[in-house]
Amino acid sequence: MRIFIASLAICILPLSLFAQENPKKEKKDSIVLGWKSKGMLQALFNQSAFNDEWQGGGTSNIAGSFNLSQDLNYKNEKINWDTKLITNLGFAIARDQEFVRKTTDRFEINSLFGSKIPETNWYYSGIINFRTQLASGFEFFNRDVLNEQGEILEIVQDRRKITAAFSPAYLQAGPGILWKKSDDFKVNLAPATARFIFVNKRFTRVDENDPEALENYIPFFGVEANETTRFEFGASLSVYYKEELLKNIVFENTLNLYSDYLENTKNVDLDYTLNIAMTVNKYITTNIALQLIYDENAISGLQVRQVLGLGLTYSFLDWKSKS
Repeated sequence: MRIFIASLAICILPLSLFAQENPKKEKKDSIVLGWKSKGMLQALFNQSAFNDEWQGGGTSNIAGSFNLSQDLNYKNEKINWDTKLITNLGFAIARDQEFVRKTTDRFEINSLFGSKIPETNWYYSGIINFRTQLASGFEFFNRDVLNEQGEILEIVQDRRKITAAFSPAYLQAGPGILWKKSDDFKVNLAPATARFIFVNKRFTRVDENDPEALENYIPFFGVEANETTRFEFGASLSVYYKEELLKNIVFENTLNLYSDYLENTKNVDLDYTLNIAMTVNKYITTNIALQLIYDENAISGLQVRQVLGLGLTYSFLDWKSKS
């Protein structure tokens, strides 16, 4: 895992150096004191169709996702306060599948408060992060339907709920130190961060009078049997970097790392998202998203999500208020 994180850092570092060494590309933020807000609503669509004679393989399918982001910022000579809301929800259905399947699901609020250290790019900071999902998640499988003699009559598609709305949910908060070059490039280190993991009790319910059930219970996102909350205390590092490397092509990187002091200190939770937005015109964009998650409380392996879609985009609540 450490090698993977180091490799990821090597990939991101050249982007930041590119921004620093190319003044023609560098965006100088117009300093607006007071409140500033900007929102974006986006709908992405994907569709594939094959007729019965198609020999190359493939399944007709249709997919769509809804994305909402909202930024609220406050700035004066000493204070910098950035709050961001991110909502992504998408589904897909294929011709040979019984159930609609979720393709993306994310609800996240980040609030970063900074008090500037004079004549530097450094701030004393405090961060609050809330992250969860809005719809249930399922594991899909084929199930045998048997007759009275135990013979297989048919094989049907079935599913089992493995997560639910707001289960799991993560709340993270702590003081730290912020380095901020601009609204598009900032790094925050919080060495004393408290994190809570909340889950629905249906996923952890075990009969306390059944020793075998208690012994075989696998913690649900790290939450023990018959509990609904897990507490962690550790260090977190968050990096945000956004750059228009080519005309109308914007790269946006978000990296979050967390290490728990209380248990398995060597394990580092990772959440990295790369968004590439290619603007066709004011309302039409093409988006590529890549998300990598490593969290041993969920699964001992790297989770990968990739999305490509053509989208309709609408900007709203774009306003500024001088202090």
